[in-house]
Amino acid sequence: MNFQQYPFPSQRMPVMAGNGLVATSQPLAAQAGLQMLQNGGNAVDAAIAAAAALTVLEPTSNGIGSDAFALVWDGVKLHGLNASGRAPQALNAEAIRAQGHRIFPNHGWLPVTVPGAPAAWGDLNRRFGRLELSQVLAPAIAYARDGFPVSPIIAEYWALATERFFPLHDPAVSGWKSTFAPGGQTPQAGQRWSSPGHAKTLQTLAERGIHDFYEGEIAAKIIDFAAQTGGLLTAADLAGHHNQWVEPIGVGYRGYEIWEIPPNGQGLTALIALALLEGFDLASLPHGGEESTHLQIEAMKLAFADAERYIADPDHAEVPVAGLLDPGYIAARRSLIGPEARLPEAGQPPEGGTVYLCAVDGDGMMVSYIQSNYQGFGSGVVVPDTGISLQNRGTCFSLAPGHPNEAAGGKRPYHTIIPAFLTRDRQPIGPFGVMGAFMQPQGQTQVVVGTVDYGLNPQAVLDAPRWRFTGGLNVELEYGLPEHVGRGLTARGHRISRPIRRGGFGRGQIIWRLDEGVYVAGSDMRSDGCAVGW
Repeated sequence: MNFQQYPFPSQRMPVMAGNGLVATSQPLAAQAGLQMLQNGGNAVDAAIAAAAALTVLEPTSNGIGSDAFALVWDGVKLHGLNASGRAPQALNAEAIRAQGHRIFPNHGWLPVTVPGAPAAWGDLNRRFGRLELSQVLAPAIAYARDGFPVSPIIAEYWALATERFFPLHDPAVSGWKSTFAPGGQTPQAGQRWSSPGHAKTLQTLAERGIHDFYEGEIAAKIIDFAAQTGGLLTAADLAGHHNQWVEPIGVGYRGYEIWEIPPNGQGLTALIALALLEGFDLASLPHGGEESTHLQIEAMKLAFADAERYIADPDHAEVPVAGLLDPGYIAARRSLIGPEARLPEAGQPPEGGTVYLCAVDGDGMMVSYIQSNYQGFGSGVVVPDTGISLQNRGTCFSLAPGHPNEAAGGKRPYHTIIPAFLTRDRQPIGPFGVMGAFMQPQGQTQVVVGTVDYGLNPQAVLDAPRWRFTGGLNVELEYGLPEHVGRGLTARGHRISRPIRRGGFGRGQIIWRLDEGVYVAGSDMRSDGCAVGW
């Protein structure tokens, strides 16, 4: 790939290396992954080490109780892993509606689904890893046991979480404060923090294996706490969990191919948006300008309208992936994009809080990996003396009767976390991703457009100011996008705002393979992270 010079006022350079690279949102986690590469491991070993370390180093976004998704290029073929968990069998949408809920609750036991991340570590290690799992988990164990200095942006998000959890009196979330805010205070930037319970849980997984989380001592602790505090989760729910190896789905975009995990994840949203945008000559328009931004926003609105209507657990509903990407359907939807903003509506296709990391090694293996509790710390349910904060992925279920994504026991919800991968002529360019709930397909679209249409290098495209569609005609613009762009978008009918609080525009990582056989990486300035290589 060839890149233009960085066109923005403040320049940060990408990282280049030939033997391997790891990019994460927290520097110590990136170094944990790099350590695996230098110890003879491969990109999968590096990804698992970084992912496990991030449960300790960035608990504001993920934990041992997370879900995960991964795309792995093994040197020949791209593999997909769906490591999202199912709702407890006892979950019932009608019962939740009877409690007066119109949307799914976001804290306590109700939104807790079975965590898939621990099983993802085991599945990836067994199929692709070179190192023993105990070696791969060692850095995370050490950080949990011995402590580490909390990095600045993570400290900021940690403090913000008190606004959500301190006012709650649910016994199920009582452990959040004692685990993550002992003495009523969250750690400040630079303050050393440790989690002995977290270390013990990771050590158990390293010594006894991942199955202990689902059927052993750790599982018993989770189920006992659920029984004591009103959770629906049972031993059968945990023991019945299994991840799925899946075929990635993709679309072509100006000679490249973008790959995602199929539903129940929302990667399809990014693919629809990019398929729509391929019909416009974005490269002829200024990057970050009014017209290019307008077209991207309108494409994303149409993509979200279809995603919210059709994405669900394919084991429980027919998801028309082929129909939504059908060229004829895409052309019809593209015709709806005009010079003015419009309210998005779903079409009728023909039948047919997150951490992201990526790692590559000198042998050509590449990993795109994402792991999340959702909404920061997730449900707020923390299993005593384990460091396990449980996700609240059930929040993304619908309570609308008959909706494909309607909540039900044993079902996986609509999932926001999406790893991505770029190829050209089916040959690997590399992994990329942008975390941040419903910002993720929007961030990915802006990364692909910036890379392919405007020739920006990984660091440049990550640092470029972003926009975010938030529903209806509402669009947020990040500071850095010029005022005249905002005025122009307003004149087109968009309702433009600029949020005061940091966050909301995603945090990404990218590693591309250059024609010379070396790698180039970037890490988002919106996180504490970095890319490291050798």
